[in-house]
Formats: sequence, C-alpha cells, structure tokens
Amino acid sequence: MALTPEIAALFKAHTDQASANANGDELMLNYYKGLQRLVHIGLAVPPELRSFEAVLNWNRVAVDSVAVRQKVKSFILPGESAAASVLREHWDANNLDSESALLHKDKLIYGRGFVCVGSNPEDREHPLVTVESPREMTAVVDPRTRRISSALRLYGGSAAEPEPTLATLYLPNSTHWFEKINNEWREVDQDVHNLGRVPIVMFLNRRLTGEWSGESEMTDVIPHVNIVGRTLTNMQVAAETIAIPKRWVVGMSKGDFVDAAGLPIPVWESYMGAIWANGNKDAKVGQFDAADLKNFHDTIEMEAKAVSSVTGLPLRYLGQNSVNPAAEGAIRADESRLVLNVEDKNSSDGDGWAWVQGICERFRTGQWPAANQIKTEWFDPGTPTFAQKSDAITKLAGGTPILSREGAWDEMGWSEARKDKERGYFDSEASDPLLEKLLGSEDQQVA
Repeated sequence: MALTPEIAALFKAHTDQASANANGDELMLNYYKGLQRLVHIGLAVPPELRSFEAVLNWNRVAVDSVAVRQKVKSFILPGESAAASVLREHWDANNLDSESALLHKDKLIYGRGFVCVGSNPEDREHPLVTVESPREMTAVVDPRTRRISSALRLYGGSAAEPEPTLATLYLPNSTHWFEKINNEWREVDQDVHNLGRVPIVMFLNRRLTGEWSGESEMTDVIPHVNIVGRTLTNMQVAAETIAIPKRWVVGMSKGDFVDAAGLPIPVWESYMGAIWANGNKDAKVGQFDAADLKNFHDTIEMEAKAVSSVTGLPLRYLGQNSVNPAAEGAIRADESRLVLNVEDKNSSDGDGWAWVQGICERFRTGQWPAANQIKTEWFDPGTPTFAQKSDAITKLAGGTPILSREGAWDEMGWSEARKDKERGYFDSEASDPLLEKLLGSEDQQVA
C-alpha cells in the first residue's frame, strides 16, 4: 500500500535524521573499537609505513569504566517503600541485567540509546522489552510534552546490501510496518493499538536544555587518542631506524670476510664477529649512538594526564601505575570524580528505566501508572570498601546497633533475589523438626 501524505512526511523526516547520524555513528563505533584511521601530516611517517600505525584505545576505557558501574538494583512503586516484585519480574523476564548493560554502553558510545516495549504473545503478564540499536532508531520529541511523538526503526540490511529494506514507524496510537519494494517504501501492515503514547524510551548522554540529542562519552578523549596514536606510530618507526645502534667500518674490503680456508663467512657471523675481530690493521670500526625515545614516552604520559583531567578517570586506568598499591581509602578518593559522573548518569537513566517499567505496567494492567514517580535504585558505583564504611558507622553510633538485618543487607548491596534466598535460609534454620514433633504430640494429648 502506498504511503499516505502524513505518513510519507513523517517517514522522510526520520530517514533524513538517520542519514545525518550515519557517518558520525560509524566514526564513534570505529573509535570505540580502535579501528579509526590515523591522520598524519606526512613528514615523519610516509604512506608506505602506514602498517606501523598503532592505537592506544583509551576511548574504550572511558566508556567501559562508566558502563560497568551502572547496575540497576530494584524499582519502587509510588507510595511504597519496598522493592516492587512485579517490576522485578518484568526486569528478569526480559534478561535486562545483561540487556541494560548494552543500553548503557550504546548511550555512552553514540550519545543515545533506545528501549522498545511491546506486547508479548507468549507471556501476556510480562511485556516484551528490547534494547534497540541507536544506528537503526530515530525519534522525534514533542518539546512541549517532552515525550516522543514518533519513532522509526530501519533494519533488514546485510553485508552485501547495507541499505535497510524493512522499517517500523511507531506512533502514539498505531504502529506501521514497511518494506522497500522496487526501491520504494510501501506499507505492508499496521496495528491500531490506541496506546496513547509511543512505546519507545530514549536515553541521552550529556543532554543540554532545549536539545534532544546526546553526546558521546568519547568526545573529549578522541583528540588525545589521536595524538597518542601518531606518537606511537612515530616511535615504532624511530625504533626501527634510529633507536638501534648502527655500526660503521673503514678500511676493509670484501676479501677480508673469509675464513681460514678462504670461504666466505655468513653475513650474520661477519656482522657479529668478523668486523670486530678482523686482522686488518688498517681497518677502523665503531658505532653511532642510538636515539633516545624518552620524548615519546613523556608525550604519552602527558596525554594520559590530559585524558584523566577531562574524564575523571584515575591515572592508573590509563596505564600510569604507582609503585605501591593504593589503600582502599585512597582508591575511593582517587575515583571520586568517576563515581560522581556515574551517579549523575544513573539519575537520568533511572528516569528512563522508570518510564520503561511504566509502559510495561500499562501493557500488563491496561492502566497508566505514575511512571515518573517510580523510583529506580542502583548499586553503589564506588569500589566497595566495607571495612571502612562499617568502621565509620560503628563509631558514629557509639557501638550501638543501628541496622536491622534487612537494612544491613541493603548496605551490603544485595539484590532482592539474594535477599529472598537468605530469608529462606533463616526460615530453614528456625524450623526444628524434633521440637515441632514434640509440640505436635502435646497438642494431641491435650485434645
């Protein structure tokens, strides 16, 4: 079926947005993987030596160091104080412990990430939640309501034909599927669900007021990685040319490189011994001094400090290690900027995951909950130092116990599943089969 004028206009707006994002997304992916093309002036490294190019991939360090600390703990419904078991079921049913890690990494690489919620024909109690690639998804946001008014997913391409051949357009009250036929998009199916909202949640990194686009976590790191890449390449060329001592000889001829029988001496043997232990009294041998590569090392160290300053990453994350390992208190202090950065991202990402859970509840119950009041709890992003924390709490309380058993579990960062398991252990320990048998006998005698 041919596209209606309204659908065609929306479709074009989204495909234009996808085209505008394509080159930047490809560049960010290459930088994350360390596959970027280094740009040289051409003075130090001629084109034929491009095989010496090397990349010190601090971009991946900048992304992964944040992403691995973003761990969702639980969700709390409005008006409640304990974690909601039904929301945890949605989370577990869609393997979101692992899938959420993909979302957080996508958002840090490309500056944006997407989660789609839909009905699950195999399990209607638990809607289907999927993390979608930002390279396939675009969204238009209503600036007044701050909600997604439409979203488009382009997919179906292959290595041989990278152009997408399938598309899905998400609208507040309907979803439309398209297929490219004879190089023209045609609608092949639609679902009028009257949901009232687009079942897509967009996560943005470093969003600014009035903007609905994110920024990659690697933006400030990339220039320094380029400098280090060129430095490493030049250092390799220098190591092959001027860093190894070169030997010279004056006053010798080809006839001097023979053994006692008059046979030619192998080249390597001549180089290692015959030149130095020759019998020609007129010959003079020596070697040129090798170049010192310390300037390259100093440049890399300087750039590591620059990356640390713009990202908040400890220098040890960038290969600048101290002689003695830091104490746990020093580790916490060293990671303070990194931890604050993760907590800031958790604040905005927690709102996104709360909206995902709100859409799940709409599919499950048919009613919209107050999704913006669902609270997302995160595990502590700091490096655990339980001894230091417990010692401080004990001193503040004057040695008086201030935590319940459940409260202590929360401080230890246990998940709800871990708590349930421990409660079962306590119940098993509390039950005494012999005592229950005796009590049962007494009850029978009284009766």
